[in-house]
Amino acid sequence: MQRKDWKQVRAIYGEGLSTGLSAFISEAPNWSEWNAQHLKLGRLVASEKDDFILGWAALQAVPDTWGAAGVAEVSVYVMADAHREGIGLGLLRHLIEVSETEGYWTLQAQMMVENNASLAMFQKAGFRKVGFRERYGHLNGIWHDVVLCERRSQCAGGSDLPTKFCS
Repeated sequence: MQRKDWKQVRAIYGEGLSTGLSAFISEAPNWSEWNAQHLKLGRLVASEKDDFILGWAALQAVPDTWGAAGVAEVSVYVMADAHREGIGLGLLRHLIEVSETEGYWTLQAQMMVENNASLAMFQKAGFRKVGFRERYGHLNGIWHDVVLCERRSQCAGGSDLPTKFCS
């Protein structure tokens, strides 16, 4: 993902937000805000010819105030017309590879419990449910529960992990 992609990326983000199932905000931020919140590595887009973007994925660092170095939060958004084509799963799998080569050993994702499609996609990519937060966020007058999922790398991270190397 490049700065030049932001207009299309933001439109896809906004489309996802309009469902009321993807985040506790109603409008996508501007480039400066988004750029400051996301890691420089692993900013991915899926595109067709002529650079028409179908989806995107990115990582946010999890604050390491509790020693959470090597942990990142995942976002994946795909335009509605391209749902169920494997684009999100492809982006997510590539993002996993990129994060592991950079030493990230845990990826996490939070989603509203009603977002069944996202939950299924993350589970196909090896994420597992590790938590549930009741009435975690409020959007458009409705409280939503959130499920927390994570994926632990088998090759990146500390010395207590298997000696297999990420490729």
